[in-house]
Amino acid sequence: MAAGLRIAFFGSSLVSAYWNGAATYYRGVIRALHARGHQVTFYEPDAYDRQQHRDIPDPDWARVVVYPGEGEEGVRRCLDAARAADVVVKASGVGVFDELLEAAVAGLKAPGRLTVFWDVDAPATLDRVEQNPADAFRPLVSQYDLVLTYGGAAPVVDAYRALGARACVPIYNALDPATHHPVPPDPRFDGLLGFLGNRLPDREARVEEFFLRAAAEVPHGRFLLGGSGWGDKPMPANVAYLGHVYTADHNAFNCTPRAVLNISRDSMARYGFSPATRVFEAAGAGACLITDYWEGIEQFLEPEREVLVARSGAEVAECVASLSPERARALGDAALRRVLAEHTYGHRVAHLERLLRQE
Repeated sequence: MAAGLRIAFFGSSLVSAYWNGAATYYRGVIRALHARGHQVTFYEPDAYDRQQHRDIPDPDWARVVVYPGEGEEGVRRCLDAARAADVVVKASGVGVFDELLEAAVAGLKAPGRLTVFWDVDAPATLDRVEQNPADAFRPLVSQYDLVLTYGGAAPVVDAYRALGARACVPIYNALDPATHHPVPPDPRFDGLLGFLGNRLPDREARVEEFFLRAAAEVPHGRFLLGGSGWGDKPMPANVAYLGHVYTADHNAFNCTPRAVLNISRDSMARYGFSPATRVFEAAGAGACLITDYWEGIEQFLEPEREVLVARSGAEVAECVASLSPERARALGDAALRRVLAEHTYGHRVAHLERLLRQE
């Protein structure tokens, strides 16, 4: 594939991170594609109040087309326009018209036009298809030229190949140094430990264990919880609930507390090799990161030198209680050096270009 590809990308939202954890990932990938000379049009629905909670304007590194979230006419016009692209991407979890888009994008495969299914939540997709042999996506997998995932290793790749995928390759989360970087501390986010994540069914029990239990065991410290949906959740008295934290404040949120916490969703932890965007956001800000254990963490950050790993809430509490400011700073500095050297979206997109040339 030559440089200067025209790429049509159907995803949840590029301009709003509201109930849209993939936004940081999309932005990093697409900004890096633009920097390497490719033209991306991002098609997103007006759904889930995301357009009312935009946190960036339309960027100069992508063209954004918003279509109505109800009625098929708008999305079908976008599909017709996508025929002019060299690569057409259907991302998982758009939230509306997913079945229509899965079938329609697969059907756009043609000489000189690649079709890609980009799974930003492979564990959820694979679990769904495995549980339902009649799932409409199952027979479509083999029709795509390429399946990309933002996490997983052999278990995910093997599962997609068993469904008939021609090729399945992880394009992991990464750091966009232009958006996530060290900033001065912000008094709003003072505390011992911060966690940022929306309330989701397959994350809640792990948040109770790794964050809320840890807060209860370190009652003298201030713990910060950011994200949507936690307002009615019982919490220890030392937890400050911040609600939705806009991306403009993520750097300050990561740079201010003594440490920040990553908690994987159940499915991500089970499949492993699935670092969340917040891992790289925190490392890019030079934060001291504590993460729950998941297989493959060593591929991204070295435990005890670049990240602290905990297997329970009690271990999180132990980490926090014993963590000196000097130790926290050393861990954060080492993590920042590592991600800048190996884990930026520039690194990921260079890999993606090599894949596209092979197709």
